[in-house]
Amino acid sequence: MTLATDQNTDGHGLSPTALQLIAIRDAVMDHWEREVRARVDGARDLLRPVLTNTLPAFFDNIAEALSPDHPREQASSGSNAAGVHGGERARMTPFGPDQVVHEYQILRESIALVARGRVALGEREWAIIDESINAATREAIRSFTRSHEELRHKVAAALSHDMRTPLSVVANGAQLLGRTDDWSLVRKIAAKVQSNADRLEDMMAELLDALTLQGAAKIPLHLTRFDILDLARETREQYIPAAGDAVAIDISGEPVVGYWCRASLRRALENLIGNALKYGDRGTVSILAHQTRGRMMLSVHNQGNPIPEEQHDRIFDYLRREAGPLSATGWGIGLPFVKAVGESHGGSVTVDSSPELGTTFLIDIPVDCRPFVEQDGGQLAASRA
Repeated sequence: MTLATDQNTDGHGLSPTALQLIAIRDAVMDHWEREVRARVDGARDLLRPVLTNTLPAFFDNIAEALSPDHPREQASSGSNAAGVHGGERARMTPFGPDQVVHEYQILRESIALVARGRVALGEREWAIIDESINAATREAIRSFTRSHEELRHKVAAALSHDMRTPLSVVANGAQLLGRTDDWSLVRKIAAKVQSNADRLEDMMAELLDALTLQGAAKIPLHLTRFDILDLARETREQYIPAAGDAVAIDISGEPVVGYWCRASLRRALENLIGNALKYGDRGTVSILAHQTRGRMMLSVHNQGNPIPEEQHDRIFDYLRREAGPLSATGWGIGLPFVKAVGESHGGSVTVDSSPELGTTFLIDIPVDCRPFVEQDGGQLAASRA
């Protein structure tokens, strides 16, 4: 089975070389993980699901791009997986831009080493691999930088708003102290100045914490242990009467039992199914679940009008409306909520959409989310399991 972002479950259009590459995916990822932990600052103690990130799906996208009969030109074509990778690196790791670039360089090295003698990679194939990794690096860095820029904007807003009152008290107090000889009044003013100075110190500590954690707003989650396929089947039931005989909702994959928030994942899945029914071509909506390297991958696929590539990131913005065929009813807050669910579970959500491949939304999160949720953004490196 491929892990590509287009839900290509049967390997349609894959060449023999691509299939050989997919066969060594785990060996490449094992070598990449060892090298990244050894050579990339901040990677040594990261949990495996955080370190793995969206790379297995990106790897299989490379395999598709190597296939002459597959429409994907390079691994990032039609997919925002590389940008999501960069955003998750900004939220979940202590990495800087150099570390993000370095891990992609190590991925190329790992492919070259493991593929030697096992996969027939010629000049054409290596040109596609290089183009894919270079494009992914650029997209990941753009997203990484954008995430930090958004944080800086939030910090600036906090500085200009929340700190205005205590600063005003301190300034006014200083002026009053220079005008009075009443020692009882001096003591009162000094107490107010000290109190508001303490408030400012606390605010600065909170802002520094925010800068250090590099976190985004998360939704509250109640984690329980369940099988994601059971949840998918349960969610599908409510759509069968409404969809009628014209639309089939197909569920496939493997049972994946993990610790997640059932209510929020159900709402996210409802949003994705609803969009697939609304914007699809009334054909089959496919739901697929599988796991790899400590990550659960749940995707919803439909055929129909593709989402333009320039909108792949913008559709996740709250209250965003785009011109064109998707604007009649708008995406509302559904997709931003889906994104928030993925990120609150310590993972991410990607979109892959093109006329040839249809549209696939992929929720890619750790199988066991407890280390990323219960510690409320704290230490993420307790284990590598």
